Amino acid sequence: MSAAQQTPSDATLDATLAAIADPARRRTIELLRQRPHRAGELALTLGLTAAAMSRHLRELKRSNLVEETHPSFDARVRIYSLKAGAMTELKDWLAETEAMWARQLASLKAHLESRTQ
Repeated sequence: MSAAQQTPSDATLDATLAAIADPARRRTIELLRQRPHRAGELALTLGLTAAAMSRHLRELKRSNLVEETHPSFDARVRIYSLKAGAMTELKDWLAETEAMWARQLASLKAHLESRTQ
């Protein structure tokens, strides 16, 4: 399927997979699973510069995995958290792929067992 033929679901899945391909972004997601964080906290914990953390957070926001909020007491502060349901399409695709492989392997096993009898 060419890029021009991609469905919105394909594009979402591609963006999610591209975003989580980077180890720093996966670690960011792991930290955000625990609780929301400020960008500075994430950068410090991950040992990244502020600029590098900003790039990673921008990519995670672009792929709809992370959202940014501002506390009411200070609009300059940005709090990052995981977006609810962000991985739904990825989980669905993985479940479908796993089911397909399970069927294929069961079929292969049945075929091989029938040849040995």
